[in-house]
Amino acid sequence: MSPELISILVLVVVFVIATTRSVNMGALAFAAAFGVGTLVADLDADGIFAGFPGDLFVVLVGVTYLFAIARANGTTDWLVHAAVRLVRGRVALIPWVMFALTGALTAIGAVSPAAVAIVAPIALSFATRYSISPLLMGTMVVHGAQAGGFSPISIYGSIVNGIVEREKLPGSEVGLFLASLVANLLIAAVLFAVLGGRKLWARGAVPPEDGGALGKGGTGTRGTGAGTGAGTGTSVGAGGAAPAAVAVRPDQETGGADGTGVRLTPARVATLVALVALVVAVLGFDLDAGLTAVTLAVVLSTVWPDDSRRAVGEIAWSTVLLICGVLTYVGVLEEMGTITWAGEGVGGIGVPLLAAVLLCYIGAIVSAFASSVGIMGALIPLAVPFLAQGEIGAVGMIAALAVSATVVDVSPFSTNGALVLAAAPDVDRERFFRQLMIYGGIVVAAVPALAWLVLVVPGFG
Repeated sequence: MSPELISILVLVVVFVIATTRSVNMGALAFAAAFGVGTLVADLDADGIFAGFPGDLFVVLVGVTYLFAIARANGTTDWLVHAAVRLVRGRVALIPWVMFALTGALTAIGAVSPAAVAIVAPIALSFATRYSISPLLMGTMVVHGAQAGGFSPISIYGSIVNGIVEREKLPGSEVGLFLASLVANLLIAAVLFAVLGGRKLWARGAVPPEDGGALGKGGTGTRGTGAGTGAGTGTSVGAGGAAPAAVAVRPDQETGGADGTGVRLTPARVATLVALVALVVAVLGFDLDAGLTAVTLAVVLSTVWPDDSRRAVGEIAWSTVLLICGVLTYVGVLEEMGTITWAGEGVGGIGVPLLAAVLLCYIGAIVSAFASSVGIMGALIPLAVPFLAQGEIGAVGMIAALAVSATVVDVSPFSTNGALVLAAAPDVDRERFFRQLMIYGGIVVAAVPALAWLVLVVPGFG
């Protein structure tokens, strides 16, 4: 049995054990990386740790730490109120606002994980408050990021168009952008309909102080809800009544007796400034989102240590272990050539249409665990030989690969999916993880075939 096949079988075993025995998959993956890397791939410790996602580790810790402080001092409560007022109480519009916001950020140049890191914690805090499915809100944020992710001036779009130009393939910058935009918009519409969107519309407008979950002086419930049953508190339907508000600290009182909004305190003002600084630093100065978030969190915790003391315990450590362990194992797979081995095997198939759909599936499966752009950078060159035969349209094939490799970023093992999982407050993370994994599996199974059918088979380009 080849080393590459052994490494794939071990990954399957990791999934089976984690699913049936409720062992943290990240811990299993670290053990697998050690075993396969040492015994099969002949890697030393440095070679194994080369795949450890240090940047993602810092992003997960930094962003969840910063937003845990924002939750502890009531800043997210204030943002939720502001969002409800913005849409005039139409809670059903908020998922679409988050979709559009992340799409706009990536379209103008934000890296997709940076946009998700900024928007997801606010979106999921809102979902908790107003009994919206966290699965709906989280996936709307991720699909929004991918909807704008291939604009001609975006990071992803620039990279893929550069690869196409380097490989001397026909390309269409606008066609690539529209393919991703339309695909993610359609997926978002289906999700909205299936995961409680219609019931949200049936609610109509709600006053900011109510929203089904907010009392006159309260900061909202810590139940979750919304149809998926992902929460640990009292569960409610997507359009049902929410549980009563919990008791609050004196500094979380609303701005007046009418309960029209949570008042601003010095800590909340400083936190809002920190959040704006995070956006400016990441988008305007291309600074690392994780390191920036950690720095801002440290500044806030130094001035208001009580909020920080609670926030440290809310960092999503189990999620950090899960994601870092799995990605370290994927790094071992890349180091020993398993991914290249699989891609070359498919690329050698003599039937162009069959090779095209298999490449789309490889892009989707690998990208669910690794870098979306990285896998496209590896697969597009592999597609060059049969694209040169003229039987497959290059524009459609590149667009299908781009869609297949990015819509799966809802997977909890991808950067975006991991950020959504880590950002969700007061949910049963194990159950939410399973929901994201199941949904990611559905996307991996369905979207590559649909993208191939719509974009490749007609022969565009």
